[in-house]
Amino acid sequence: MEDEQCREIESLWPQSLVMHVWEYAIFRLTERGVVASWNPGARHIQGYDAEEIIGRHFSAFFTDEDRRNGVPEAGLQAAREQGHHETEGWRMRKDGTRYWASVLTTALTTADGTFIGFGKILRDTTDNRLAHEAVKESERRFRLLVEGVTDYSIFMLSPEGHVTNWNLGAARIKGYEATEIIGSHFRRFYTAEDAAEGLPERNLDIAATEGRFETEGWRVRKDGSRFWANVVIDAIRDEQGDLIGFAKITRDVTERRTAQEELEKARAALLQSQKMEALGKLTGGVAHDFNNVLQILRGNLELLEGRHSRDHWTKERLNKAIDAVEHGASLASQLLAFGRRQALQPVVVNLAVMLRSMDDLLRQALGEVIDVQTVIAGGLWNTLVDPNHLENVVLNLAINARDAMPEGGRLTLELSNATLDDHYGALAADVREGQYVLLAITDTGTGMPPEIVERAFEPFFTTKPEGQGTGLGLSMAYGFVKQSGGHIKIYSEPGHGTTVKIYLPRSKERAANVEPVESAVCIGGSETILVVEDDRRVQTTVVETLRQLGYTVLKADDAQSALVIVQSGVNVDLMFTDVVMPGTMRSTELAKIATRVLPHLKVLFTSGYTQNAIVHGGRLDPGVHLLSKPYSRVQLASKIRRLLGPSPLRETSNAQAPQSKERTMAPPARAPADASILIVDDDAPSREAVSELLSGMGYDVQQAGTAGEALQQLMAGQPDVLLTDISLPGQSGIELAKAAFKRNPDILIVFASGGEAPSPETLGFDFASLRKPFTAEQLQSLIAAMHERVKQKRDD
Repeated sequence: MEDEQCREIESLWPQSLVMHVWEYAIFRLTERGVVASWNPGARHIQGYDAEEIIGRHFSAFFTDEDRRNGVPEAGLQAAREQGHHETEGWRMRKDGTRYWASVLTTALTTADGTFIGFGKILRDTTDNRLAHEAVKESERRFRLLVEGVTDYSIFMLSPEGHVTNWNLGAARIKGYEATEIIGSHFRRFYTAEDAAEGLPERNLDIAATEGRFETEGWRVRKDGSRFWANVVIDAIRDEQGDLIGFAKITRDVTERRTAQEELEKARAALLQSQKMEALGKLTGGVAHDFNNVLQILRGNLELLEGRHSRDHWTKERLNKAIDAVEHGASLASQLLAFGRRQALQPVVVNLAVMLRSMDDLLRQALGEVIDVQTVIAGGLWNTLVDPNHLENVVLNLAINARDAMPEGGRLTLELSNATLDDHYGALAADVREGQYVLLAITDTGTGMPPEIVERAFEPFFTTKPEGQGTGLGLSMAYGFVKQSGGHIKIYSEPGHGTTVKIYLPRSKERAANVEPVESAVCIGGSETILVVEDDRRVQTTVVETLRQLGYTVLKADDAQSALVIVQSGVNVDLMFTDVVMPGTMRSTELAKIATRVLPHLKVLFTSGYTQNAIVHGGRLDPGVHLLSKPYSRVQLASKIRRLLGPSPLRETSNAQAPQSKERTMAPPARAPADASILIVDDDAPSREAVSELLSGMGYDVQQAGTAGEALQQLMAGQPDVLLTDISLPGQSGIELAKAAFKRNPDILIVFASGGEAPSPETLGFDFASLRKPFTAEQLQSLIAAMHERVKQKRDD
């Protein structure tokens, strides 16, 4: 009976096929689960030889855990009941290693249905299992990653745009929990305006067509607040290419947008600052040359006025020309104000006092149709500012406001304390945080659009009709406030008026008593003035003006030449020097050296552009006196007299100016007017200076730089006086004097030196000497006295 069953089983189990299969373990179990056969594939996969495993229970292939849980028996039971049983699980090899097996167990029966055991087919699918687990792990990690991201809103949309899942980032950014939003259409994240225009659907269409869509725009949170979002929408398609939905990533970049806007504002402010700085340098340089031209015009017009004052027709036209120069000077002053090149003289003041004192001036300038109101807060701080320039700024702004209110209106001037800090949104890069005094000037006029406000401070920019404005009023205010360390800002809107706010730094010092400005008077004098000016046209004009005022005038083209004159021994009472000079020596250095050589010397600077030589931090240096170009004859005369003190000369007008200095000089003795003098000095500027003095006194002057040149002139003529320096190149002044006396015993010898002169006994003839520095009066008196002695000797 058993032999028959075996033959029947072998007919069911074709050995030729089974014994050639290596990829599958194919073996038979008895009804109790004992291994009854073993193919090469089983040996290859499980590691047992046939003699090692046949006769053993197949549970040897299971893990200890599965055996304890009855998994082998359950599998056999299921196969017997159902005819077959498929399963997957971990199995054990002979060497103890595990592998993932895909197992099919089939119940074997005879033709008459008698159950005779099990057939098992097993395949090692470890690689597939590991790949599957890797995919599952990757999906799990990706799911955790997506769900755990809080900086990005990551969610899926159906092809129609409905939310299908929701991560923590989406909940944080948009404010919705997953249960609140899944199933809703994503258009609810858009603003009402964008949703009405169909923007959500259009974005999905683009993503579906192009595969990806990226944009930025305003989105709406659950609480209704807006945020600036960076959005990426990717179309998701299956293996066949059919659209199955969209992946949507949203990031809140509001802070980045705000920072970018602030950066753009800062860049714009920097560009504006650089533009204004460049314009300032340009206008400063132009103003310097312009002021020199105006000075030449004004000086010569006033000289002409003095000569033709009785001709009314000529005088009227000269006055018109001078008025035009005044207008040009005003324009140049405004250019310098914009370029922050003014020589300010700030003092500590309380602006309330200044503003109240301007009431009458403002009402006269604005007319009756403008209602002027002044509001001053209590406890107003002091500020450090040039009050005269600030008054000009206020007046200019008030006139601008008047022009913006052609039908009349209200002008309000307010003073209050203010603090600028991080919370002040308009705080520019060049404005320091701190305490300020705020002057706000508000009108009820037409106002200005933003593009006009942006350019309002540019020089020559104006919206007024041609001929009705220079475009320099606001630019002048801007430059003055910036030079004063303050801040100025315009707030305006068409139809709603304009407010100009000026912030000036607070000062904790006591307010000074501002002295009233003295009226200028045209008084001349008899002192000696050294004019240092490189522009020959300006130099000639100012020299002539000073000579008409009665002064003895010396001139120099640069600082080096002026220093030689100062060190030559000639007495100088006042040095009138341009600030900007050619050469290596600056005018300020010249002033320091000159005042050491001549301690009584007064220095008056003049310039059309100070170029930070005597102005630092926007302020005129302490102790420095400046007369800005272009100046009038009266301003020049008045400034000089304030420095030199009272003059014995009476006040003169332009029409009655003294024509020569002889009227103001009364020496005790006078040499003949036709007397000739030979000046010998190897230093050309010093020689020129003394020559100028003597020529101005009426003498016939000749010059020589060496003893050899002097001897040639002595042979060609008979000068009355030899004025020589002792130290000369080649041959000394003493040897020259001996030769001159030998040739002409009547010649008067005068030694001019910084050292001691020789005694008359050593030379054998009389002479006089002057120790440098000497005054013009000393030189004139000495020569006159020598002529008197010679005359007395001749008479005797």
